[in-house]
Amino acid sequence: MKLVAGNSNRPLANAIAAYLKTPLTECLVRRFSDMEIFVEVRENVRGEDIFVIQSTSYPANDNLMELLILTDALRRASARRITAVIPYFGYARQDRKTLPRTPISAKLVANLITHAGADRVLTVDLHAGQIQGFFDIPTDNLYAAPVMVRDITKRYTDGNITVVSPDVGGVVRARSLASRIDAPLAIIDKRRDRPGESEVMNVIGNVTGRHCILIDDIIDSGGTLCNAAHALIEKGASSVAAYATHGVFSGGAVARIQASKIDTLVITDTIVPTEAVRVASNIEVLSLSALIGEAILRTSGEESVSSLFD
Repeated sequence: MKLVAGNSNRPLANAIAAYLKTPLTECLVRRFSDMEIFVEVRENVRGEDIFVIQSTSYPANDNLMELLILTDALRRASARRITAVIPYFGYARQDRKTLPRTPISAKLVANLITHAGADRVLTVDLHAGQIQGFFDIPTDNLYAAPVMVRDITKRYTDGNITVVSPDVGGVVRARSLASRIDAPLAIIDKRRDRPGESEVMNVIGNVTGRHCILIDDIIDSGGTLCNAAHALIEKGASSVAAYATHGVFSGGAVARIQASKIDTLVITDTIVPTEAVRVASNIEVLSLSALIGEAILRTSGEESVSSLFD
């Protein structure tokens, strides 16, 4: 087994390598003056089981091209099997046609990764589970829930917890986590009047006097979580925390979170935290290196990955 890392998330790649006690394969990824990407794998990979670690986060197109070119270079170097380890799968929110004459970009990206030469895909908390079906190769979707559950049970010992879905679309995700910690579920009913903005309409469920934990897969502008936290406090919640797998943080999201009613926002390291995120007083980062590393180890050994979440 060999590990290859692009430039999108080197800290996570190094942490995975440390967990597996396997050094990263020496690989040069650089850009020409016109910003074309050039890749040179500087070790022999013939007949090896290769895992390419690369999130397709901002800048999404550059990181996606790095992944495709790395995969092509490894395929041409006669690697036995190539697994694309994509902690954050960009374009996942474009998983259906929302208007006439619009693309399904998630499917296009899946096709690109497959045709570049990937034999398997390993990713974390896809925005929509059906994206697994966009790939014509085996795809494992890992869940950050076990890591979040350990953190929640460590923080809240009185059992006075309610798990809250910030919208109707996230109910399945929130219900799954709530069942793991034996907590009741509440739902935020919201209406989005304009793209990028959300207005909280109603809270379904009892949150009075409860420690409310908002669960989401992606935090982008932060508007949904901030509005949800405000609504929960107005309904009598004693405190509000939030957990999200992927911290995209576009625009003024970090400042918005710091000024909100959210006591603590916990994200994972599928996307490299910016300096603003690192210095924010109410944002913390959990590492998924052990989870991803164990999944890589089991994939390489042809063992069950789903048993990680039993």
